[in-house]
Amino acid sequence: MALATVTAALVSGVLVSGNGPAAAHAVVEPSGRGVTASLRGDLEQYLADRGAKDHFSAVSLRVTYADERPDISVDAGTFRYGGGRPVNSEALWQIGSNTKAFTSVLLLQLEAEGKLSMTDTLGKWIPEYPAWGDVTITQLLAMTSGIPNYTEQSAFLRDFDAKPSTRFTLERLMSYVEGLPLGPAGTYEYSNTNYLLAQMIVERASHDTYHEQLAERIIEPLGMNDTCLPPYCPPGTASRMPAPYSTHADLPKHLNKSVPPLALSWAQGAGGLVSSLEDMTAWDRALYSGQLLPPAQQRELESLVSMQTSEPIENVTADDPFGFGLGLVKIVHPVAGTVWFYEGATYGNRVLHMYIPETGMIIALAVNSAVGDEDTLPDLAGTVYETLSAQKATGSPTAPVATEPAA
Repeated sequence: MALATVTAALVSGVLVSGNGPAAAHAVVEPSGRGVTASLRGDLEQYLADRGAKDHFSAVSLRVTYADERPDISVDAGTFRYGGGRPVNSEALWQIGSNTKAFTSVLLLQLEAEGKLSMTDTLGKWIPEYPAWGDVTITQLLAMTSGIPNYTEQSAFLRDFDAKPSTRFTLERLMSYVEGLPLGPAGTYEYSNTNYLLAQMIVERASHDTYHEQLAERIIEPLGMNDTCLPPYCPPGTASRMPAPYSTHADLPKHLNKSVPPLALSWAQGAGGLVSSLEDMTAWDRALYSGQLLPPAQQRELESLVSMQTSEPIENVTADDPFGFGLGLVKIVHPVAGTVWFYEGATYGNRVLHMYIPETGMIIALAVNSAVGDEDTLPDLAGTVYETLSAQKATGSPTAPVATEPAA
């Protein structure tokens, strides 16, 4: 299942040992055998345990702090399955549904400027789909619209599997679900279709293209020079991307094979961005610290619907541990506690971030394969969190050291 929800991501599968020794590169080195060496070990172990089962060759980590502590970047593995040049912190990734928060922020900024309201309906902005006319923008972003998910339709999956490089238009993607019955309004149900419709509203309310609004409002102001929306990516982007591999049974022609790294027209405003972990953690910090929105819109962004009951909730709890905001997810993580968390998955990458509100720490992880429901990347996030917590408890120092990628 592409662009997997966090509930699917948190389902652990039984995995077996696989790849041999992994090459690793760290941008920040500890003084002695400190936290970065331990984190490198975590990544290498994950690659050794999971690489063959999940058919990936690279795993990358970035940790950033709210205070003056230096960022940490650690990478293990190679750009291609079976060998090749070592992956490094300059790698770019398909960030999948992490894109959704970008789309939500654009709409909330437009609301703050008086160009639309979250209570506006699709009938106002996209009248060509009358069956969905009563759905509000908030319902789109909160996954409570009842509009079916195009990425779950067999016709779409057949078309993508036949030719991943297809340039899908928004209209063609809508055609996979247009005419299908709506689910119950107000009931939480994850659907990528919602965010393609949100992208259309961005364009109509701004009288501009989605990718230009991203650049003007987010990418350029935050200095995110490694972030782009294909096909609007600079030359050389693909060469910086570890080969994306699919293990989806829904894509039999590409099972354990690579897919084109920039073939993301099928995802667009629902999951089409390419970025580095450095850019993504900078974005996450701006997102959660309120740098991008006025207070009223920040509250809307972080308003939660229970992913279990579909009811509005103030916060997640042990009994109701998953809350969906407007393109955000808050969870009770089994190791890290109450955190903002999102794992985006395409048909070839998984990229997650975890923001710990109490400390402001951000953990971001990426691997170059997609595995459907049997995903344990959140478990690795928990392992990383434990390693960092142990380092803090012992007071092990870290000091920045400039290093070159391993040859």
